[in-house]
Amino acid sequence: MSDLLHRIDARTKLAGANKLEILLFTLGTDAESGRRELFGINVFKVREVMRVPPITRAPDMPPAVEGMVSLRGVLVPVVDLAKYIGLATDHAPTIMIVTEYNGQTQGFLVGEVDTILRIDWADMKVPPGMLTARMGGLVTAVTELKDGRLVMMLDVEKILSDTTQYDDAHIYAGLSPLGRADRTVFYADDSSVARRQIARTLEALGVQGIAAANGRQAWEELQRLAAQAELSGRPLRELFQVILTDVEMPEMDGYVLTKRVKADARFNGIPVLMHSSLSSEANRQLGLSVGVDEYVPKFEPHRLAEVLARLLR
Repeated sequence: MSDLLHRIDARTKLAGANKLEILLFTLGTDAESGRRELFGINVFKVREVMRVPPITRAPDMPPAVEGMVSLRGVLVPVVDLAKYIGLATDHAPTIMIVTEYNGQTQGFLVGEVDTILRIDWADMKVPPGMLTARMGGLVTAVTELKDGRLVMMLDVEKILSDTTQYDDAHIYAGLSPLGRADRTVFYADDSSVARRQIARTLEALGVQGIAAANGRQAWEELQRLAAQAELSGRPLRELFQVILTDVEMPEMDGYVLTKRVKADARFNGIPVLMHSSLSSEANRQLGLSVGVDEYVPKFEPHRLAEVLARLLR
């Protein structure tokens, strides 16, 4: 498995080309349906893959959190993904995927790791309503492989929120209105959890928001707003003053969205703020390379509010 994840850092060249690489894995065979569902996670979020180490049980943990493991002296929470999803499988998980995003490290127990797949974000589609309902909003994108198998991308921000109670009201404490109710932020994110947290931050700041659920939808709406401004003879900056975008989104990622915005003179003077769970310095530099004005990690509402206050004023 070390070969499977060899030189992941070198894959950063995919950014800006609307491409990504995902690690495919299964959770085992569904005991009820007999199906073996295939899931995916962005390789950028994967730190390592290993056999399941000894897990120390801990009291008062959410049901899907199996406990903690010690990785090089650091305690890491471990989530059983099958149990989290509510999937009864034919055998216990044998593999742990160690992930790092939103500045936190966690382990995901899975059945088997398949391979790493390179794919275009345009091939990642918004999941149909029936699948969204069946998976409780946990799947943010789907794609079909050449062999006919369906890959489901998991909303890891939702998993983190649900298993760590990260969305508690106290993380918004201390945010105060800017006194600029005339200000509007246009934001795009495929995670319903992330959109909700952005909306709560904007509400605390007392500013308006326009939301889009993925990069392509965002670009189409931005084009519509730009055309509307032209027809009315108004500067586009009167409609919204900041564009906030996630990186990982189906159909068009945040890098490509940013490049398109920066190449269109109608958006001159409107800063782009990249807001991502890919919070490493390498990812920040990638954002800057395509023209973003600011880069803020997700789930840090005070930091987001600080940057927004500076840009909106």
